Amino acid sequence: MSENSREKKFYALNMFDVVDVEKYLAYFSRLPEVAPQYGGRMVTFGRFRDNVAGDLAPRQVLFVVEWDSEEAFNSFRDDPALADLHPLREDGTASYIWQTFDGADMSDPTNVSLDDVLAVLKP
Repeated sequence: MSENSREKKFYALNMFDVVDVEKYLAYFSRLPEVAPQYGGRMVTFGRFRDNVAGDLAPRQVLFVVEWDSEEAFNSFRDDPALADLHPLREDGTASYIWQTFDGADMSDPTNVSLDDVLAVLKP
């Protein structure tokens, strides 16, 4: 088992269309301060380019956040102290896909073994 597999992370994949730029910016502008308090790290944010394969309807924006754990993600999502934050995301977007994944940090692929890959591929 690789060192990396012992340090699994929890990732939230967000794909969506923007319907109200001001509301979404109000949400997004708070994330650099708020997410780390709950164990979150913004990994990437980008705009749709091309549908290469698959039958999922494209969304304008991709946003990936790495969390220390599922519990950290849930604490961010469910904390009543953030009750004013999440409606900004909800009202500023449409066609929202929010999925979570277990994963390993691939910033150094040499730290990931085939056993790590097999652990993801097997049910």
